[in-house]
Amino acid sequence: MYLTKLKKTVLLLTILISSGCSLIPKPPTPIPVEIRTVEVKIPIVHPNMPRAIDLKEPYWYVVSDKNLDTFLADMEKQNGTVVFLAMTVDDYELMAYNMQELRRYINQLKEVVVYYRTMNTDEPEVIESEKPDN
Repeated sequence: MYLTKLKKTVLLLTILISSGCSLIPKPPTPIPVEIRTVEVKIPIVHPNMPRAIDLKEPYWYVVSDKNLDTFLADMEKQNGTVVFLAMTVDDYELMAYNMQELRRYINQLKEVVVYYRTMNTDEPEVIESEKPDN
């Protein structure tokens, strides 16, 4: 009796073990993974353009030994006192050269700012000095 039960149990276990894999459903086929490289533009914080320079034009008086007396009389009438600021022609040329250097530096600095502003945009930015007159 014990032996028949043991035979039945062994037979049943053998059947279950051999057909056990067929009772479990197959796992679904895995979804293929697609690897893509996407370029992402990083937004850059743009600094504000500085306020435009508002320069005032001084009036230059040309005084020589021929018009010195009339110039002194006119200045005393207009201002009450006369003060002179003098420079040589070479110093005046040097001052003009320095102003040209400042203008060049400011224009190049503008170009650098515009470059960084247009670095992550597709449309070019127009500098105020390059805008067409309407």
